[in-house]
This record gives sequence, structure tokens and C-alpha cells, in this order.
Amino acid sequence: MGLLFALIWSSAFTSARIIVEAAPPLMALSLRFFLSGVLGIGIALGMGQSFRLTRVQWVSVLVFGICQNALYLGLNFIAMQTVEASLAAIIASTMPLMVATASWLVFRERLPMMGVAGLVVGFGGVALIMAQRFSGGADMFGVALCLVASVALTAATLAVKGASKDGANLLMIVGLQLMVGSLALAPFAALFETYQVSWSTSLVVAFLYTTLMPGLFATFLWFRLVGRIGATRAATFHFLNPFFGVAIAAVLLGEALTWADALGVTIIAAGILAVQMARQRPRPAP
Repeated sequence: MGLLFALIWSSAFTSARIIVEAAPPLMALSLRFFLSGVLGIGIALGMGQSFRLTRVQWVSVLVFGICQNALYLGLNFIAMQTVEASLAAIIASTMPLMVATASWLVFRERLPMMGVAGLVVGFGGVALIMAQRFSGGADMFGVALCLVASVALTAATLAVKGASKDGANLLMIVGLQLMVGSLALAPFAALFETYQVSWSTSLVVAFLYTTLMPGLFATFLWFRLVGRIGATRAATFHFLNPFFGVAIAAVLLGEALTWADALGVTIIAAGILAVQMARQRPRPAP
């Protein structure tokens, strides 16, 4: 589940890059959230789910909808007008370190030393890749937007903990938080953007893919994943964003793939392994 989520989530950086090169970013994202939300809510109602959520779930819907959808994805869409899709994916992979730190400070969640070392090693791999990209002239303002977006995603990830424990209305929760994101972005799109779209087949395909896969299916997977293994362990799968994100962008967009990217991804993979091994509970003796 974690690997599938990481693959789909990472592919969204490439599809988003295609979209923002042809359409206003916030307007396109708000429309994507609206369509994904309507579809998710419709499917949830068809499955017998309802709008009767607990207070904790409603709070999680609002926080997740604003932090992940409006802030994280909104800022990333704006940033990717000047930042390559591969670099945006790499910056997003710093989120697990932020989640682990917040879990320790706020929720007093314990993480074994091996897990801490894995997070540090993983972050080191990200730093290596970013240093190489900075030397190549990456847009600093766009990078700053991506970093703020990662902080917002951290808050969203921690908020999911309260919503994903009860699987009864899970798809309804996903649909509602998508609608929250759409409503939050719509006023900013109307005020600050001009409707100007360069229509093409690639734009339509990218938009439909982003709406259905990263927008709806991957979000559903993320709720399930956090509910099953916890925010800290689930967040480590974001360390795969550089590998999948860089590879997909290189194949579909022709973005450069360097030796630093390959080495950094290898280091990140080692960090993921360390964190996952540290969080494994020993099996009871037979």
C-alpha cells in the first residue's frame, strides 16, 4: 500500500507540471478538487456511508482539506511554474523528518535510535540532491514555497490520525476534505488569476489523471495507510518521492537525471529501510 501510494503521489508532480504550464494553477487545482470531491462523495453515498462524522473527524476534514489541499498542493502548483517537477518531489520528501519531530514534541511518540538515524540519513540524501540542484540555478522563491508546503503537509499528516481510525466513513472523509480544498482555493483563483488555457491532449490527460489517481485514489490510500501503521511510519514513504518523482519526470518531461540524484536516492532508500526496521514490533515467542 505504501509503495503504491508513493508511486501515484510522486507521479502527480509530473502531471502538475504539465497542467501549470498550460493553465492557471489555483483555478485548475480548485476544479480538480471539486471533481474529485463530488466523485468521492458520490461513491461513498453509494457504499452506504454518510455525512455523520465525529467531531474529531470533522476537525480532521477541515485541517486536512486546508493544509494538504489548499496549502501544500496549492503552493506546489504555484512553485512548479518555475521549479522542475523532480525538485518539487525531492523537497516534499523532507516531510517525514518534520512528522517525526512533531510526533515527538507534540504527541510524545517514541522513535528508536535506529529510526532517528534512518530519518537523518534520509534527510541527508535529500540535502545532497538539493545542493546539486541549487548549484544548477534552481529558483529560490519556488523552492521556499515548496518548503512551506511541506510544513503544511506535516500538519495534514498528523491531522489524519484522528480521521482514519474509524474506517466506516473513510471515503466520505476523503471526498469532503477535497471539497474543503476546492472551496478554500476558489476565491484566490478568482481574485488573482486570469482564465487563459492552452488546450492540448496532454493537458486533458494530465488533468484527468491527476483528478482520479493522486486526487482521489492516492488520498484514500494515504488515509488507510496512516490509520494502519501510524503517521511516522507512513510518512517515511515520502522518502521515495525523489526516486519515483525524478524518474517519472526524466521519462515523461525529459528533466535531467544526474549522479547526485542517483546517489541521493540510494541514501534515501537506506533511510527508509532503517526507519521501517526500527518501527517493527518483535513477534511474540511461539
